[in-house]
Amino acid sequence: MSLQSRLTLLTQAIGADIKALLSTRGSLAALTTTAKTSLVAALNELHASIQELITSGAGIDDDADSTVTTATWSASKITAEITAAISALVDDAPTALDTLRELADALGDSEDAISGLVTAIGNRVQFDAAQTLSTAQQNTACSNIGVGNPETDFVAIYNAAKA
Repeated sequence: MSLQSRLTLLTQAIGADIKALLSTRGSLAALTTTAKTSLVAALNELHASIQELITSGAGIDDDADSTVTTATWSASKITAEITAAISALVDDAPTALDTLRELADALGDSEDAISGLVTAIGNRVQFDAAQTLSTAQQNTACSNIGVGNPETDFVAIYNAAKA
């Protein structure tokens, strides 16, 4: 192999490595900072913004909505939001059934309810494991997801269409 061929191969390998590196670093133009030509300048701009927030004391704002990224809520506001989220999750459930433990205990006391749930779940088409279905079950499942009849002879349809 000639020296020129070897240098060409080396240059191509270096070019491929540079291309791979450039594709993984991302585009500086996508930065939300005003500095878009240098990663160091963008980091310095971000650092200055954080320092300004720290020194201005503007970090805690209980009136800010959850999409604001320049402030945070106080501990009491965070606790209130968590309590509200739990309340929304419970959604006026009776006191005897407003925790997971109480629900588990209630379900455990009703073997018929559990058996019914297991049967209902067993009658669902699985997507994470193989399953044996009768032809009628296959047709119903395919119809339900918009596939149609799985036994359709598409070759026959194609041949009929081109005839």
